[in-house]
Amino acid sequence: MHRQGKVVFLSHCILNQNSVVKPLARAKGAYNKVAEEIIKRDIGIYQIMCPENKYLGLNRLPQTKEEYDNKDYRNICRDIAYEVVDDIEKYINNSNKVLGIIGISNSPTCSYNENKGILFEEIFYLLNERSISIPVLNIPTNYIEEKENKEFIDKLIGFLNNKETLYR
Repeated sequence: MHRQGKVVFLSHCILNQNSVVKPLARAKGAYNKVAEEIIKRDIGIYQIMCPENKYLGLNRLPQTKEEYDNKDYRNICRDIAYEVVDDIEKYINNSNKVLGIIGISNSPTCSYNENKGILFEEIFYLLNERSISIPVLNIPTNYIEEKENKEFIDKLIGFLNNKETLYR
């Protein structure tokens, strides 16, 4: 068996910037540097579904957390959160190491800043309810794939090497 048993959970747009609201995309496709660091360490990647895309589609306009925070959208996020947390639990219960979740800073959906995104509120509520603690890292708002991002990439490498338990 060749499995290493390590997996990281990623917000959908980290691997697919085509799903981001058009004026806010910061890469041509994926965040290649982020994906490369994960892949070269033989870490599995779990891509979390994008609730914004599911709710409003690809041609949506940018919205704030307050605009998204309604019953229908929160239900979509809650359904995705249950699936994600169930899968985290399955990996853990099958002797895998869940290295953490990587989100997007200041996203109305996938941020783990002081003002958590709606999906991350739901995910971390369920993780807490099940007494599961895993690290989280946010890709900063100034991250642009074509630019030098050494400071963030160094932080990502530390995260993937399990150097600290929480990044914001």
